Amino acid sequence: MAGWQERWVNKFYDRSTGWVDGTTQFHELCRDNIPRGARICEIGAGPSNQTSRFLATIGEVHGVDIDASVLNNDALASANVVTGDHFPFEDENIDACVSNYVIEHIENPGQHLREVFRILKPGGVYLFRAPNRNHYVSLVARFTPHWFHERVSNRLRNLAEDAHAPYPTYHRLNSPRQIADAASHCGFSVAQLMLIEKEPSYGMSSKALFLMFLAYERLVNATDALAGLRANILGVLRRP
Repeated sequence: MAGWQERWVNKFYDRSTGWVDGTTQFHELCRDNIPRGARICEIGAGPSNQTSRFLATIGEVHGVDIDASVLNNDALASANVVTGDHFPFEDENIDACVSNYVIEHIENPGQHLREVFRILKPGGVYLFRAPNRNHYVSLVARFTPHWFHERVSNRLRNLAEDAHAPYPTYHRLNSPRQIADAASHCGFSVAQLMLIEKEPSYGMSSKALFLMFLAYERLVNATDALAGLRANILGVLRRP
């Protein structure tokens, strides 16, 4: 991000007022729920990134991903390319699982959660950040074809031309109700589900879009009555 985008984010989302971005808030959630020295599985770890590096300050991070770019992630103690929802860990072998913008891409939520449950130790946690299916970005994604996502998603976020194209999305585990129902069915208890709206990342291609989405952000954060329309879900599931 550069130019007017950086100036406007700094102007309207001033850290000196106590505002924190969504990534920082997600990292704080992880730090509060993962014990020091934990054995961590990062699901959808991808290439080197700030979340993997943050998790590595807490414990030993083992990454899994369907994309071979995970093999180049410099924060991981081990990296594995997987196909489907089977992870290369023994039963009750992991203290915490973490996924950052991954569960919207899961085609079979039940199978995914059962596999996470299998590898977690009793008392272990699954922490995730995911888009809320009732937010305007997810609504557009749900009702448009994948070729449209490939054409406009990175452009709206003002990403570099060589940024990875978006993966297919299903949004089958992307509302508090969907998560609570699936988690209960797979044996998890829901420790926390929080809906948040941050800076308008999809408004970085034009000032008009930025201002429109800024107004939306201010509105849905003004009252808990509109919390269900916020962009992201931060979740903590715990294996009893």
